[in-house]
Amino acid sequence: MSGSRSEQAQVRFEQLYRETRIDLLAYLVRRSPSAEDAADLLAETYSIAWRRLDAVPEGKGARPWLFGVARKLLLKGASKARTRHALVERLAAELRVAAPIFQPVEDERSVALRAALASLPEREREIVMLASWEGLAPKEIAVVLGQPANLVRVRLHRARKRLKRALLGSAGGTRRLVTGSDAPPAV
Repeated sequence: MSGSRSEQAQVRFEQLYRETRIDLLAYLVRRSPSAEDAADLLAETYSIAWRRLDAVPEGKGARPWLFGVARKLLLKGASKARTRHALVERLAAELRVAAPIFQPVEDERSVALRAALASLPEREREIVMLASWEGLAPKEIAVVLGQPANLVRVRLHRARKRLKRALLGSAGGTRRLVTGSDAPPAV
């Protein structure tokens, strides 16, 4: 590899890291047993991205590609025993700063929302969470899950309907429209 190509790859990787690390970290923190596990998975995700940089799509396609890698690592049960190096230590320091942002608020609405989410089948819950919490569009979710975009759209629609029914059921059957600061997060 020529020096110029190597520099271009490093610049691209650093830009990719800067643009996606916070969203990817939030995704992993919400799904990992501990903050340390999330940091390990984040480091492994970027390690794979560096090794396969030519396979990482350009532009907006890179973010869902990284979410797909992170999801596969989560499914494999990536362990905490990964070798720690300078990058992992830097990421752990960022996590300590970012962690308070991701602490769930314990109130009646958030408990009801978590219960309603838990009532969904796993694949529907994952699609709703990718759409709502990670801000991914159905086309991007399709990349993450390795499924056709139309199938993701249908499943997302059905999941939202089930979630709405579950939330209405947890409110004692009342169909009161919640607005303003009373509104639960959009799903």
